[in-house]
Amino acid sequence: MKRGIIQSRGLGDIVIALPIAKHYHDQSDEIVWPICQEFYSSFKDTAPWVTWVPIETDERGAFFLETPLRTFEEMGVDIDESLYLYQYLNTRPDLTDPELFNILKFDQYKYWVSEVPFKKKWTLRECITRNYERELDLKNKLNITGPYALTHLKGSTFEADIDVTWLDPAARIINIDDNLTDCIFDWLGLIEDMTAFVGVDSVFANLIDSWGVDGADLYWIRRSNWDLTPVLGWQWTIVPTSLPIAEPKRVDPREQVELMRRAKEQSTLKSNVPFQSSTPIPTSFLDAVKPNNPNPSPGVQMAASGNRAQRRREAAASRKSS
Repeated sequence: MKRGIIQSRGLGDIVIALPIAKHYHDQSDEIVWPICQEFYSSFKDTAPWVTWVPIETDERGAFFLETPLRTFEEMGVDIDESLYLYQYLNTRPDLTDPELFNILKFDQYKYWVSEVPFKKKWTLRECITRNYERELDLKNKLNITGPYALTHLKGSTFEADIDVTWLDPAARIINIDDNLTDCIFDWLGLIEDMTAFVGVDSVFANLIDSWGVDGADLYWIRRSNWDLTPVLGWQWTIVPTSLPIAEPKRVDPREQVELMRRAKEQSTLKSNVPFQSSTPIPTSFLDAVKPNNPNPSPGVQMAASGNRAQRRREAAASRKSS
């Protein structure tokens, strides 16, 4: 059967979710996965077992849910069997499992609602077809002749301004942010031979943790005072920052559904307060701006009825009542 994946962004989230898709591919499912077109070059050849569909990153944020659902309809994908991997999308709080949302980290949530063992998150090596020629080209471009450390200090919405001279003085510092390639997996050869990595909580830190690296010192930089951080499986040193340490500020999805209902009655709809977009194009599903029309399309209605966690609750309630 064709199984759709609803996780068009961000880049680190797609890396984290790849083993979920591989789990179902290994059960003979054809995986159809719409992703923002700027990410397509990283995945089209490294995970060729997926039917990747590049989609436009629009200012309204339709690429989060509406465009993938339309893509599924065009490609004959059963929406009810698609995997909705966003922990929380403020345009559709009704698609979030309220209990799971409040007790699980965002990466755990993806695996739980997909019914895939969480330990599979660390099987990324089984998901990737490496291009050793491109890896070598990148290494030659950098003219590697001795020990080196990698840094990645800029994420989609955060940049760390830190001094890294405390790293091994004998090691050359190579900055991944220099954008020397359009495929993140071209860095794998360098990642496996590095002496250290210093990175913000972003795609490369997630890639390295899911891939697994022996013999390198790993340093993780927190980028948010909210608890939207993944579960780390390898030994990392957390770099001290000046960011405030705050209690997690959760929203109640059920309450948000009620707010949307009231807004519909009043013909107005405002973005949720802690998740207000600050950029023209939202780069995080938590920053997605609500559409002017709160009425979901038929395709979105199908996605809601097809939510796996919701279906389990409904089935449990049916058994109890009978």
